[in-house]
Amino acid sequence: MAFGRLERPQGSQPMSDINMTPLIDVMLVLLVIFMLTAPLMTSRLKLDLPKADARANPPTPPAVLAIALTADGQTHLDEQLITPEALAKQVEAQSRAKPDTEVQLRVDRVVPYERVAQLIGLLQKSGLNRIAFVTEAALPGAAGDGGVGGDPDMTPSAKP
Repeated sequence: MAFGRLERPQGSQPMSDINMTPLIDVMLVLLVIFMLTAPLMTSRLKLDLPKADARANPPTPPAVLAIALTADGQTHLDEQLITPEALAKQVEAQSRAKPDTEVQLRVDRVVPYERVAQLIGLLQKSGLNRIAFVTEAALPGAAGDGGVGGDPDMTPSAKP
């Protein structure tokens, strides 16, 4: 009579080997960190500087002109309403006083580009070439932002 085998089936054997892959990965990361930080630590000079009573002079901030063109066609210089002739005189005077003056333009969306181009021409003719356009940060996914180069008035949902 055969009753089957007398051997018991062996279960899973305990693993007696160490998995080296995670250990090697950690060591390589530590090596890269050490290679990147070691040159930074040695390049700094440690000096014991003498003390002096002199005050450190803060750098003078650059001169800034803030010009705004509103939707109703008005021009503002530093938040004050100004005529185009007076603006031209102010820009000329500022250019002579400080030729490195930065002009910050804030222009309403509906102002025609021709008006902006005329203002830039006036600024450059007077000698002010540092011109910055001030904008607002667009919210990602905001309705009507038109995307890059898009016109929100030309979207199908905006048409009557």
